[in-house]
Amino acid sequence: MFVSESWLRTLVNPALDSDTLCHRLTMAGLEVEESVTAAPAFSGVVVAEITAIEPHPDADRLRVCQVNTGTDTVQIVCGAPNARQGLKAPLAQLGAVLPGDFKIGKAKMRGVESFGMLCSAKELGITEDSDGLLELPADAPVGTDIREYLDLDDHIIEIKMTPNRADCLSMLGVAREVAALTGDTLNLPSFEPVPVTIDDRLPVTISAPDLCGRFAGRIVKGINAAAQTPDWMVQRLERAGQRSVSVLVDISNYVMLELGRPTHVFDLAKIASGLEVRWAKAGEKLTLLSGKEVELHEQVGVIAANGVPQSLAGIMGGEDSAVDPATTQDIYIEAAFWWPEAIMGRARQFKFHSEASHRFERGVDYEHVVEHLERMTQLVLSICGGQAGPIDDQKINVPEPHQVSMRLARCRRVLGIPVTEEEVTQIFTRLGFEFTVADQVFTVTSPSYRFDLRIEEDLIEEVARIYGFERIPDQAPVAAANIVVETETHKGPHRLRAQIAALDYQEVINFSFVEEAWEKQYAGNEDPIRLLNPIASQLAVMRSSLLGGLLANIEHNARHRQSRVRVFELGKVFMRDASVKDGDLTVAGVHQPMRLAAAAWGPVYPEQWGTKTRQVDFFDVKSDIENLFGVRAAQLRFVAAEHPALHPGRSARIELDERVVGWLGELHPLWLQQLDIQTAPVLFELDAEVLMNVPMPAPQRQSRQPVVQRDLAFWLSTTVSYQDIVDTLQRTIAADTELTIVKQFRLFDVWKADAQAAEQSLAMRFWLQDSESTLEDERVEKAMHKLLVALEQAHQIRQRA
Repeated sequence: MFVSESWLRTLVNPALDSDTLCHRLTMAGLEVEESVTAAPAFSGVVVAEITAIEPHPDADRLRVCQVNTGTDTVQIVCGAPNARQGLKAPLAQLGAVLPGDFKIGKAKMRGVESFGMLCSAKELGITEDSDGLLELPADAPVGTDIREYLDLDDHIIEIKMTPNRADCLSMLGVAREVAALTGDTLNLPSFEPVPVTIDDRLPVTISAPDLCGRFAGRIVKGINAAAQTPDWMVQRLERAGQRSVSVLVDISNYVMLELGRPTHVFDLAKIASGLEVRWAKAGEKLTLLSGKEVELHEQVGVIAANGVPQSLAGIMGGEDSAVDPATTQDIYIEAAFWWPEAIMGRARQFKFHSEASHRFERGVDYEHVVEHLERMTQLVLSICGGQAGPIDDQKINVPEPHQVSMRLARCRRVLGIPVTEEEVTQIFTRLGFEFTVADQVFTVTSPSYRFDLRIEEDLIEEVARIYGFERIPDQAPVAAANIVVETETHKGPHRLRAQIAALDYQEVINFSFVEEAWEKQYAGNEDPIRLLNPIASQLAVMRSSLLGGLLANIEHNARHRQSRVRVFELGKVFMRDASVKDGDLTVAGVHQPMRLAAAAWGPVYPEQWGTKTRQVDFFDVKSDIENLFGVRAAQLRFVAAEHPALHPGRSARIELDERVVGWLGELHPLWLQQLDIQTAPVLFELDAEVLMNVPMPAPQRQSRQPVVQRDLAFWLSTTVSYQDIVDTLQRTIAADTELTIVKQFRLFDVWKADAQAAEQSLAMRFWLQDSESTLEDERVEKAMHKLLVALEQAHQIRQRA
């Protein structure tokens, strides 16, 4: 919301400078993001008039102008196409300093001296466009400083409005706030009824009371739709972020910005049979004022004429009934109250945004519809002329004002200050609330323009805002401190993030809604959960995997010349599951497990002198996963399997206690071709709940006996995986009490003659130890023999000499 300070001060004029005013607004909940003047700083520019003009003797595009500055006549060489005798325009005199610290001095242009510069709006920093000199009105006083004449020191205040304060999406709404904060008088615009000189009426039928609660309109005949919008109105519109279009559009936009009331103007000749307000029918189409054609459905409201939609109710008008400045003489002005629930999200469904829908879906004043219509009629008659008919006002289904009670004792307890009954009375009075007080209980009737006052806490917030948050002292709360001790068997999300960050991964947070192609390619999900109102057409489904977002992160970094990326994300995924019921943290039919996913791409380590550069591989990331599981890493099984996102020969399913807990592997070559990267990243995705539940550590007494090492080398078929060997050894050790001395084993060498060899050689090292006595060779050899026999029987291995 852009607020022109000079316009605001016509409604309420507190004795505050701009900075103090902005601070007061921010502290009251209307956060000021920026405050800038209407034009950047410059000096030495005055209103001037070209009194004579003649061609330049040596340049076709230049002309020599004699310019009256109010105190003198000077010669200016100018190349602007609109320079002409009698034109009034800004003149930067000798010594003037323009934006960008551009200093004006005497110059000679193609042999002709120039004593200053006639300026465009762009050169003064007023606009970005430049169509020649800035043309000033004929009555502009020559010699007046241009900053003073155009009010260029006016501050444009940008306010970041919260969704609950729709009443402040207007100059009047902000002025109400300022008046309440400062106690100054609020000067309302004139709502004086205009003279009714014709009796023409337009029949309007309301068929949908759940769409339109109140509808008012009137006919105005004999207008000049091609009239010029006054300069003062154009200036206020531009400083509020609206460009001037045509006089009737400008007046409608002005009333919306001034009062917060979106209105619409119909060409009466195109709707002469009358209007019907109803819900749309499936398949109906409407071409909007923007030129976009939309196909309607039953959940969107329309204003129709002759059975044909002419306007999207509360959103945007249609092209068919739009006013034509060249031909329109008679118009119908409409102002209505549309139920917020009937407008909410509808514009987004059609993938556009309008100022009208932005206000109506948050709530617009339903009580002062007629007054606002009178204000708009005043402006139309004063600028365009014409004759006004009577107002037809249909009040069908407007909201009942809410009665909200606030206990003074509760207010004091929440705010922590002894605010008095008199102070609260004064605050509510300045806010314009109707209220009663009985036994220190305030009962407030919510104003028709305040849709955010519903519960006691809302009134307490109003007291705090107007009383002043800065006046509330900083006091530490006095309360019993119940420290919650986190159990040792639970690893919270913060600890989990810290653990993976310590492994050199950086956290990213991606959207939970993703491209549908990602779901099919990376998750094999042919039926993802679709969004009803996606924020972008490509982000149309909910993710069932975190991998797509991580790959997009890598691709983005690669495009920006990053050579090494290691990222992770901890978040929810969303899958269909009919067994899930509605609950406090669940949605019926949607399973929402927490996942931890990560991706590594580029060198294993940052480039350095001590380590040879090599690309990260499957086993580097497998080691990271084992670190995350800690003491349970030995129980993990990495089983070769295929995943839609992963390389068929370089991927594994991760199992723990016979349960699938995740996947690991390189990116599939097909998807690698689609990304703008050269080498395949290594990815993993894990069930975060499994990682968060850790077993209680079981301390063991350290043995004082020496450890014995033995190596075992053997041949086996290449079809047998190392995981199969590990499973066999673990089962054998667990089933034989004599093998409890085998504490650990590890693979340290793999050899094959070539890639097509049918056999491979593995070399493993075993660590054996007894907690009570020193191991004898006979006992060690017996244990090793049992392990060898178990491998021979299970996998037909041959011991290598």
